[in-house]
Amino acid sequence: MKLNNGLEIPSLGFGTYLSKNEEVKAAVLAALEAGYRHIDTAMIYENEEGVGEAIKESGVPREEIFVTTKLWNEDIRNGNAEEALKLSLKKLQLDYIDLYLIHWPAKGYVNAWNQMIDLQKQGLIKSIGVSNFNIHHLEDLEPSGVVPVVNQIECHPKLQQNELLAYCSEREIVIQAWGPLMQAKLFEDETLKDIGEQYGKSTAQVMLRWHFQRGVNALPKSVTPSRIKANFEIFDFELSAEDMKKITAMNEDQRVGPDPETFDF
Repeated sequence: MKLNNGLEIPSLGFGTYLSKNEEVKAAVLAALEAGYRHIDTAMIYENEEGVGEAIKESGVPREEIFVTTKLWNEDIRNGNAEEALKLSLKKLQLDYIDLYLIHWPAKGYVNAWNQMIDLQKQGLIKSIGVSNFNIHHLEDLEPSGVVPVVNQIECHPKLQQNELLAYCSEREIVIQAWGPLMQAKLFEDETLKDIGEQYGKSTAQVMLRWHFQRGVNALPKSVTPSRIKANFEIFDFELSAEDMKKITAMNEDQRVGPDPETFDF
């Protein structure tokens, strides 16, 4: 998948939210063995050290692994983008980050964006983007002249974010989906189960394939090796137009995570 700055990002990533250091290392090693080449973490996940150890021990060349981490709200508010980035680099044992995101549109995010532009020029970051931004947040960044390469948002069949997806598509901003499986709440959904039976696939695989065919960069998370492997096995089938429509009809604008307009952390 191509970013708007000409660089490439793997079309499926591996999420590490809520995975602590002691379990994230094994999970990331399993993900890399399964074929993932994009690992998504964040300062607030408190697992950058484990992610870094896994990358180091995996035997996969650094240049083949796309690493994302994020600037947390406290550092956004305090204008500490450079200090926060360098701490993340230290914990990850890396010389550069492939993608650095503003985690939430906390007060000061425009200033943080301008700081990140400078850090990118220094070579510490390959690409910069945002997370949990709505359209008006993205518009606030326009005076900088730098368009985010990614907007990572909650996105799944019950929260399809169609207006935001269309806005970002026009500007070649890749939509990344966190919680792409609605945190397992849809595993027993009858519509998805019926579709999966046609292809010999699980409901999770159906959802991930649906994201892929929509042009969305999904970030499934698991610490179970068999599920990590299964979540990557979505490139050997294609959902029909009819099945895509059935999933599209499931949208209810239903969140399981915080709302970017009302979050209070």
